[in-house]
Amino acid sequence: MSFKSIDIESLKRKAVIFRREILETLEAAGSGHPGGSLSAVEIFLILYGYQINHKPQDPRWENRDRVIVSKGHVSPVVYVTLANFDYFPKEELKTFRKFASRLQGHVHTKAPGVEFNTGSLGHGLSFANGIALGAKMRGKNFRVYCVMGDGELQEGSVWEAAMTAAHYKLDHVCAIIDYNKVQENGPTNEIKNLEPLAQKWSSFGWHVIDIDGHSFEALKKAFDEFSNTKGKPTVIIANTVKGKGVSFMEGKNTWHGKAPNKEQLAQALAELK
Repeated sequence: MSFKSIDIESLKRKAVIFRREILETLEAAGSGHPGGSLSAVEIFLILYGYQINHKPQDPRWENRDRVIVSKGHVSPVVYVTLANFDYFPKEELKTFRKFASRLQGHVHTKAPGVEFNTGSLGHGLSFANGIALGAKMRGKNFRVYCVMGDGELQEGSVWEAAMTAAHYKLDHVCAIIDYNKVQENGPTNEIKNLEPLAQKWSSFGWHVIDIDGHSFEALKKAFDEFSNTKGKPTVIIANTVKGKGVSFMEGKNTWHGKAPNKEQLAQALAELK
């Protein structure tokens, strides 16, 4: 299989822009979740900028690849990504979390490009499986990507879905775990240890790729490997940093549900260059 070309340096520059716009969006709203949004920037950028087949001007195109955002509280990175890929005007980001806005605090299908409403965690992979099974039954060849948080892996529904995908050999399903190792109440592995994470997924019958989730080179290689893997679903364990790029947010759980004020925003933007 041949793969599309990719401009790594351009993506790195865009990652800085995305992080700045995420923080500006949050500050304007006065609430939201910066940590997990900042850790997932490279994941979303390479998904939409390289990996998936999509048509922003036709968000419901039947043969589009589907991106299911299971960790829906990271709506800032989702909306910034969609706006930058022309699903809706960037000016609309100013309405984030405002009354009657399409851009709700958890991702919602009112926003063009969003496939799945989220609130409670742990359900995205099951939804992705359902879409993938339907595609298989109808002879469709689009792929389904499910972006998950590490904290939600503590839910049993995730592992039921993992068994299902392997049982039905859904090799057009790719789960991406934003493994930033921090959840709302503290370090993930202190609250409920996930390790050995790669071996767990492998034992459930998945093809496992463990990478640096901030490396575009590693992400590209992982998605290319997924595209060539047959007979089993793929999970990409993307090791990331919560609050990536902002010194006073990195590795902290205290920013869950907390937006920067004007002074904090200015400090963060000064660091993101």
